[in-house]
Amino acid sequence: MLQPKRTKYRRAQKGKMKGIAQRGNQLAFGSFGIKALEQCWITGRQLEAARQAVTRYMKREGQIWIRVFPDKPITKKPAEVRMGKGKGSPEGFVVPVTPGRIIIEAEGVPFEVAREALRLGAQKLPITTKFIVRTDYVHE
Repeated sequence: MLQPKRTKYRRAQKGKMKGIAQRGNQLAFGSFGIKALEQCWITGRQLEAARQAVTRYMKREGQIWIRVFPDKPITKKPAEVRMGKGKGSPEGFVVPVTPGRIIIEAEGVPFEVAREALRLGAQKLPITTKFIVRTDYVHE
């Protein structure tokens, strides 16, 4: 599961997810990718599930890149605890994703294989995504 080795602070503030992605919105490594169309927090578990789905369908051929990393700690209070008494303890890590952000890229497999693999990976994510192809990619 993706999580940072160490963090500066145990607990983070929620923050806001306004606007569209200013960086990480172009394909940088592979010829294919999935781009977020909504904003949300994606957990390390969800990213790992998507990575496994993509890798399995591609039969470990080609290469994939995960362009986001969950480094924001999320806290949760135990069940049936009254309000107040401080912030809860850390539960896991998330990455805030805004529309336009590239989440996963793939390379080294045919178009149809990449499309299906990334579709299966996108099913594991809690947002709607779009399959994108590099502009200079030549489709056989």
